Formats: sequence, structure tokens, C-alpha cells
Amino acid sequence: MSPPVAPPGWSRWLVPPAALSVHLSIGQAYAWSVFKPPLESALGLSGTQSALPFQLGIVMLGLSAAFGGTLVERKGPRWAMTVALVCFSSGFLLSALGASLEQYWLIVFGYGFVGGIGLGIGYISPVSTLIKWFPDRPGMATGIAIMGFGGGALIASPWSAQMLESFGGDSSGIALAFLVHGLSYAVFMLLGVLLVRVPPRERPVESGPSVLAGPQVSADRAIRTPQFWCLWIVLCMNVTAGIGILEKAAPMITDFFADTSTPVSVTAAAGFVALLSAANMAGRIGWSSTSDLIGRKNIYRVYLGVGALMYALIALFGDSSKPLFVLCALVILSFYGGGFATVPAYLKDLFGTYQVGAIHGRLLTAWSTAGVLGPLIVNWIADRQEEAGRHGASLYGLSFVIMIGLLVVGFVANELVRPVDPRHHVPAPKEAAHVERQQSESA
Repeated sequence: MSPPVAPPGWSRWLVPPAALSVHLSIGQAYAWSVFKPPLESALGLSGTQSALPFQLGIVMLGLSAAFGGTLVERKGPRWAMTVALVCFSSGFLLSALGASLEQYWLIVFGYGFVGGIGLGIGYISPVSTLIKWFPDRPGMATGIAIMGFGGGALIASPWSAQMLESFGGDSSGIALAFLVHGLSYAVFMLLGVLLVRVPPRERPVESGPSVLAGPQVSADRAIRTPQFWCLWIVLCMNVTAGIGILEKAAPMITDFFADTSTPVSVTAAAGFVALLSAANMAGRIGWSSTSDLIGRKNIYRVYLGVGALMYALIALFGDSSKPLFVLCALVILSFYGGGFATVPAYLKDLFGTYQVGAIHGRLLTAWSTAGVLGPLIVNWIADRQEEAGRHGASLYGLSFVIMIGLLVVGFVANELVRPVDPRHHVPAPKEAAHVERQQSESA
């Protein structure tokens, strides 16, 4: 299945909505916590057990993106979006069956394994196409799409909560909510499948840059370069620092001010989580668009350098000022989202558009690593500090020092990024023939 080539006069601004329809759907993953309490109550699960579908989903996201990236490049965005639709929606339908039968392993398999494959393929499905449509503004283009993944939970959280309230929190109510999710997301993602197009020529914007401008490196060659591994470290460190706050946001702000005269209520903590989600989403479009103006290396200097400063301010003064704590956390989460949205354009600058989607897929293994590393650092240290009799902000002091160190490591790795050695480049005639062949096959 290949996407049709856009006809003359077709607006490239129709591609970002196609990508958004997929990313807003799979962004539901960030709202999984809504299902945790009813699942624990209905099926007698522990908190650790109820987190398994989400954890497996994130692991499968990284693995499917890494192993399926080359196939996505070869088959095109319409094929990739179709696979994402089938897997993500089927994951919900299997979960609905599992909840109905009260077989939790089927929910883990459906949402985590099958749905996780849909997450990974869906996440990388529009990247290469967007970059080829917007060679003049790749950061903005990928930011618009990836913003959807960060903002998907803002839609899914209240929607899921309302369904559970209407259908009930027992196993049958959960099953019905999963069923509605699966069918609704299938319809919404289908819009992207039908709308997506590939550019009709090498230069989609008149007088604009060519999609073949700059170096062109294959995915197999890219992973042999130091630039790829420097970027892997950069992404891993930036994501670890952001997810360390995101995963434990509500209890963290509650603990920080528990011993003060103005403790944080449950409602206020939930509002803080919503603010973090908004910052995550805004950072994906705002910072990635800024990278088109100041350059990718400079924007990552901001993410990593200023991020370390924000962590230092929270560690030193966070428990004495709620506005300072909230502001620093919002900035860190905006950098977290911005890092995701900017990295495809950074890869394009270094490796070209030849197989940028496949290279991006391989790089997302850094996300899988950080998804385990960040929560592990914060939760394990907080548990050990609590066992030692500490409480309040002192539960997180050591974690924040570690995060500062990781961001410094990422900053150094970013400084080491240099242009790719020409010996890794794909010869221009070969790349041109590849693009021409892809477009003729699509026609």
C-alpha cells in the first residue's frame, strides 16, 4: 500500500492534520492512569500490576519503531498509518475482551504488546513525509505532529473518566470503555490514512530547498556514526530528566509542601499534572519551531543547560516557593516535549531525508531506556529515603542531583556532535533514483 502522490496545487498544510489524527489518538497512552484505579478495584490488582500495560506499551513503542523503521520508509506513510490503526485499535478491542472475561493477561497483551506496536509504528509514520513536505521548516512540521502525542492525554483523560463514570467502574464498564476507545480511534486515525500524500517532486515549495539538499545517509550507516550515538545520549538524558517529574508529578508536589503551612490538596495536585501536560504539548511546537530559527544544536543547549539550572533551583529553593517549583517543573516538561519534537529535524540536518524515518525509529530506543531509567531513579531513591525516616522535599534531593548530572552528560554529548563524515554519504545519483522510484511506485 503506497500513498498517492499529491496532485498539482494540493496544499502541503493538509499533511500535518493527517499526522495529527494519528498522534492525537496514540497519545492516549499518557492517559492510562485513568484506568488504573478501576482495574485495581475490579480485578484485585496491585499498583505495580496495573501499570504493566503502559510499561509494556512504551517498551514496544521503542522496539517496533526501531525494528520497523526501515519498513516504514520502504512502504510509505499510508501503509504505516494503516498498521498503526489496526494494531492500536485491536489492542483496545483485545483489552475489552480481557476486561469482560476478567483475564488481565489479555489486557496486558492487547494494550501493551499489540497496541504498543501501533504506538511505535504510528509515532514514526509521518516523520519522513513531513520533513520532505517542509524542507524549509522541518522543526515546525514535526513539532505540529508530535505535539499531538503530548496533547492526546488532554482529550483522552476527561473522555475516559466520563465513560467510566457513565458505564461503571466494574469489569463490564471497563470493557465497554475499551470497546468505545478502539472503535472511535479507528475512525479518527482513518482520516489520516485517507488524507496523507507524498510530495510530487524533489522541491515541494517553489524556490524552496530541495528534499535532497545536504548529506544523505542510510539507516544502516547512520548507526555506525558517532553522531547517532551522541544524539542517542542527548535524547535519553533529556527524556530521563523530564519523565522523572512527569511520572511522579502529583505525589511529588504534595510531598514537597506537606510540611508547610500551605499543603497541596489532591485537586491542586491534579491541576499541576494537567499544567505539565499542557507544557509538554506547548513545548513540542514552540521549541521545535524555535529550532528552525536558532538551529538544532543551540536549542538542545537550552534544553539541557537550562534544564539542569531548573532542577538546581527546585532542589535548592523549591520547597520554599510554590510558584518557583511549578514554573521550573513547567519549563523542564516543555523541554521534555521539545526534545521529542526537535530530534527528527536534528536527524534530518545530520543524515538527510533518505531514511530519516528509519533512523528516527532506531533513535527511539533511547526513549524506551529513559522510560525505565527516569521513574526508577526517582521512585527507588524516594523509597529508600522514606525507609530512612526522611520526608517532604528531602525524598527527592538526591534524585535531582542525579538528574542534573545526566543533563550535563547530555549537554557534553550535544557539544560533540559534528557533521557526518562524507564517507558515510549515499551517492547523490543513488538517492535521486531511490526517490524517483518511490514516487513512480506511489503513482
